[in-house]
Amino acid sequence: MEELNRIEAPLSDLLGIRYPIIMAPMFLVSNTDMIIEAVRAGITGAIPALNYRTTEELRTAIRLIQSEVTGPFGINLIVSKSNFLYKEQLKVCCEEKISFIITSLGSPEETINEAHKVGVKVFCDVTDTTYAKKVEELGADAVIAVNKEAGGHAGNLSYKELIPQLKKAVSIPVISAGGVGSGAGLKNMLEIGAAGVSMGSLFIATIESAVSEEYKQACVDFGAKDIVMTTKLSGTPCSVIKTPYVDKIGTSQNCIERILSKSKRLKKWFKAFTFYRGMKNLEKAAFGATYKTVWVAGPSIEYTKEIRKVREIVKQLIAEYEQAK
Repeated sequence: MEELNRIEAPLSDLLGIRYPIIMAPMFLVSNTDMIIEAVRAGITGAIPALNYRTTEELRTAIRLIQSEVTGPFGINLIVSKSNFLYKEQLKVCCEEKISFIITSLGSPEETINEAHKVGVKVFCDVTDTTYAKKVEELGADAVIAVNKEAGGHAGNLSYKELIPQLKKAVSIPVISAGGVGSGAGLKNMLEIGAAGVSMGSLFIATIESAVSEEYKQACVDFGAKDIVMTTKLSGTPCSVIKTPYVDKIGTSQNCIERILSKSKRLKKWFKAFTFYRGMKNLEKAAFGATYKTVWVAGPSIEYTKEIRKVREIVKQLIAEYEQAK
């Protein structure tokens, strides 16, 4: 693609990329084709390790990307005890020497220690200053500030609140996640102090994405006003498109579900069951049309007007950034 001027920003320098954008790791959506095209377009991207059923599938995917492009890319690791494959996934990431790891839902201490031994950077998802300070002390290379406009499991604060708070609290780069769907939005984030941005929802409706055409078209047809938070999927708030099915079942747990989720004896198992059931429902909806449709997305689908190639979206973002000067 035609290369526009490099955008000078801390994330650009940190990873050696032209534009300070991470294609955010999206459960079930992110794949090797998307990452390869992102790197070729001058940005970077990450894939959730959980998108692969085995660690060997994960290793194969990493090697495929490395065989196609030389630019940086990352893997998102769930570092809590709920991820039984975590240690094996971390080992693969370190052995294959990927560029960076994004940690979520747990202590990143072991990840940081092991990754740094082989020169792999670690970025940690955070939603407040308390946790941000902890991961900085542990040696994180950057924090990803997940604000309340992020797709999937969002934070509680707006980017206008969260970014300045984190900038004061830590000295490592702060990458903003959530709410950016245009070049003007990118420019705004950099101006308020973000090192770069992590963007996901804008890339769901792409040629390279393997999700169903119905899912992609929903991102075109629906907008920010159609995004709601639901606890039905995993027990914690998650942003989804308000389809007729979501409207029918509601977005809050029912009385029995709330009781089970608070029971000292049963809550661990009920939460695990809720998460498993929710992820299976998402998988069915992502890859096939069903009346029980639940599609995860953030408010930034407001900027999705058609199904396009990854590189076309990046090109438009950077052109808009240049025009916003």
